[in-house]
Amino acid sequence: MTLLRYAFAFIAVMIAAGCATLFPQPLATGDDEAAIVQKWGRPTAAYQDGNIRILEYRRGPYEQFTYMARVHPTEGLLSAEQVLTNEKFATVQIGKTTRNDILLTFGRPRETSYLPLKDYEVWTYAYRESGVWNSLMHVHFDRSGVVQMMLSGPDPRFDADFGRGRSATAAD
Repeated sequence: MTLLRYAFAFIAVMIAAGCATLFPQPLATGDDEAAIVQKWGRPTAAYQDGNIRILEYRRGPYEQFTYMARVHPTEGLLSAEQVLTNEKFATVQIGKTTRNDILLTFGRPRETSYLPLKDYEVWTYAYRESGVWNSLMHVHFDRSGVVQMMLSGPDPRFDADFGRGRSATAAD
């Protein structure tokens, strides 16, 4: 019986640790960068946008969550939000938004690829579409670095048949 109690305690601690990683401590408007790092840890990347410093925090085992904290040198924290969302992706303007805009808004992509037929560079972000579905958002840039297309689809890492060489047939 004692062993079972220890097992449940261990599971509870592991769940709490996982939640702490995914849902960071709340930040307060005006926190300086040192306070943010103390609460959230070291950022996975940092960017400069004029005088605003942007701290990127990738979270979750599949990197489906990215928090961006925007810090002004004298005013401190201006905003901090989870950016891999339908609402945030909807702010991208086809034909106007640039590669740098995407980097400063969503952070580094999970992966990059190239489509030679269209001559597009593609940045891929894993996210939870509508907070539920394991999805990938593919952002397509033309040669000048302007977004020309965005496509969302299921993340094949969560498909039980992915990588097994199984193909769909009429019998399926």
